[in-house]
Amino acid sequence: MNTPIVELNNVSKTYSTAAGEFPALKNVNLSVNAGEFLGVVGKSGAGKSTLLNMINGVDELSSGEVLVNTGGQRVSVHHLTEDDKALWRGKTMGVVYQSFQLLPMLTLIENITLPMDLAGNFKPRESRQRALELLRLVEIEEHADKLPAFVSGGQQQRVAIARALANDPDILVADEPTGSLDSVTADHIFDVFSRLVAERGKTIIMVTHDMGLKSRFTRCLTLVDGDLQPEAQADAKPKRSRKK
Repeated sequence: MNTPIVELNNVSKTYSTAAGEFPALKNVNLSVNAGEFLGVVGKSGAGKSTLLNMINGVDELSSGEVLVNTGGQRVSVHHLTEDDKALWRGKTMGVVYQSFQLLPMLTLIENITLPMDLAGNFKPRESRQRALELLRLVEIEEHADKLPAFVSGGQQQRVAIARALANDPDILVADEPTGSLDSVTADHIFDVFSRLVAERGKTIIMVTHDMGLKSRFTRCLTLVDGDLQPEAQADAKPKRSRKK
């Protein structure tokens, strides 16, 4: 029996606010298998970003446990020290944000080589070559030496995906990555994600408020006020957009 690559066991997160305690997640149980393109949909404030932050260990949970099984190791994420968690996250998990979060003073290729240099997994020449290969994967290699301000939002998001892949993580978590993009560009981003799952064996967990995207995932769940609910889905295969 295969062990899930990500497991959440009774995970809860409560924030203390001026108005009192706010439960962002309520006893969430979730198993994600390797090679899934999992979508989690929900309205603003449903707890989607909090869910991702529990998985990647950026935020502390209130109760429960998050287990990640990669490279033959099954890690209880929130039992790691902060330093160990940062090292583990850099090697295990890539993060794609809606706002891209590229460093504006670095070229596109430098934005991708930076995490490789920080992790020390590649020599400088190797990291540049790998960055070029990743830019080729997301079809933006010709813009490698441009600054982020000189490419479109969709192109910046492609670079953000390439950066998330820099250290060859098994898992990508994506927080509303198409939320600020037009529909055509969003289609292209979905095509990139689908190829990463089908051709590279990546596991992708993506959250979005757009209910119309449900059919694009291999599996989809709905988050409602911190409660994760199963989503019946007739078509379990991601759809690829037509090239014009």
